[in-house]
Amino acid sequence: MRLGVLDVGSNTVHLLVVDAHHGARPLPAHSHKAELRLAQLLDDSGAIGDDGIGKLIDVVREALQAAEDKGVVDLVPFATSAVREASNADDVLARVEDETGVRLQVLTGEEEARLTFLAVRRWFGWSAGKLLVLDIGGGSLEIAFGIDEEPDAAVSLPLGAGRLTAGWLHGDPPAPEDVRALRRHVRAQIACSVGEFSRFGAPDHVVATSKTFKQLARIAGAARSAEGLYVQRELKRESLEAWVPRLSGMSAEQRSELPGVSDGRAGQLLAGALVAEGAMDLFGVESLEICPWALREGVILRHLDHMDAD
Repeated sequence: MRLGVLDVGSNTVHLLVVDAHHGARPLPAHSHKAELRLAQLLDDSGAIGDDGIGKLIDVVREALQAAEDKGVVDLVPFATSAVREASNADDVLARVEDETGVRLQVLTGEEEARLTFLAVRRWFGWSAGKLLVLDIGGGSLEIAFGIDEEPDAAVSLPLGAGRLTAGWLHGDPPAPEDVRALRRHVRAQIACSVGEFSRFGAPDHVVATSKTFKQLARIAGAARSAEGLYVQRELKRESLEAWVPRLSGMSAEQRSELPGVSDGRAGQLLAGALVAEGAMDLFGVESLEICPWALREGVILRHLDHMDAD
């Protein structure tokens, strides 16, 4: 069966098409992305304006056409923090459905963390033992921990790279005092959640997902994406700590020239690095491994599980 998952995120709207059947891993067949940056289209009241809703509708229509072109027979559409936290979320969802026929399922932050954890568990298997999983999105940071397919603890914090960049880092490059203020804010937020996880003991394997972590690992020396999914990619805290001050002194254009960093993500890479550094430090993580599967794969896997159960 050819499945499609439509992810309306804080940074991008991403259609992932996979070929899947019972007992096999989903094989990616097509990817269609549009950088919409919904998190940055919120007005002062926290609402997505008419222009932003119109752009979202256009992008969803494009994704539907791409899904049809690629022979998708089952589409799973969902939205994350940008839509979830918009003050006019109900209106946004209603207009998207009225004009495209797509009913977006809005995931809670905890659901995001749990589904990402499921994807990581399936990728690494049971031999990975107790997993600590970190995922930095555009609007939120998800953290999950456990030994089974369902984590024992899962939280979502409002520490997405796009959200923090828009709210805290206004210069290009940002002022040093703004960087320090954001660093304090990030660490205070993460520190409040550490106790919830420490009672489960130390993880056997620490894993990170998301474009932010992949780019940070790449500039720290990890293999290029062209070398394939199965090459092990790590990010060491020591390397990240050396890169943070360098990133803080760079403009977005200078960051975009770093290996693996896209123009669209360069502006928010510093905020993402501060979150990654804070999480690794406060959780006592010296090194973590990058997982190529994340939330979208978790949604697909859960959907297949439900189909098998039926």
